Amino acid sequence: MDAGTLSTTALGSPDGVGLWALIAGADPVVRAVLLVLLGASVWCWAVILDRGLRLARIARKATRFEREFWSVPQLGDLYRRLVKRPDHPMALMFVNAMAEWHEAPKSADPEAQRNLLDRIGRVARLTVERELEVLERGIPSLATIGATAPFVGLFGTVWGIMNSFQSIANSRDTSLVVVAPGIAEALFATAMGLLAAIPAVVAYNRLSRMVDAYAARLEAMADELVVVLAREFDLAKAA
Repeated sequence: MDAGTLSTTALGSPDGVGLWALIAGADPVVRAVLLVLLGASVWCWAVILDRGLRLARIARKATRFEREFWSVPQLGDLYRRLVKRPDHPMALMFVNAMAEWHEAPKSADPEAQRNLLDRIGRVARLTVERELEVLERGIPSLATIGATAPFVGLFGTVWGIMNSFQSIANSRDTSLVVVAPGIAEALFATAMGLLAAIPAVVAYNRLSRMVDAYAARLEAMADELVVVLAREFDLAKAA
């Protein structure tokens, strides 16, 4: 369906141009641009919902874990309760670090004790890095969508305007009925680009801050765990 056909069907109707009629009558290139932007928008909201809900859920679990960490009489009790099923990154980091603590031979030599604490710290940091990589999956794509979607929409806009000028040249008529289809699809491509880009940029900033805040909590807990285990050595020396 070309611009002239669309003008006599959709524009000539009492209801004007409907959304589906506009898309169906759009140039194939503009249609492809709209499909790309629609897919980007769907992907954007999928990432927002998935990462946002997961980050909120593990933040609540981290708060509960921190309360348990400071309230249990012995860390071994908390370790035995979580070792079978650490269901969030902070618990997994704790379990991996405590596994190194339990499996390593204990020594009264200060150098051996420092080496053990260093290994525990490295195990905790490696676990944190791996878990953060998992949490960040999909989030960088939001930045890509936010940066490129307006330009993809602009490409569709330029192409639609070119179609409008072509319709004027072919029909030698500058009436609104001739130019409206191309202008309408051009403006719709711009709107779709913004519809995909704006939520992506806002969500990227928000989710990045959430990941950074959670990473800081994990790193702080790793340091606190090493401090508590170092205190165990001090208590053993005093005893």
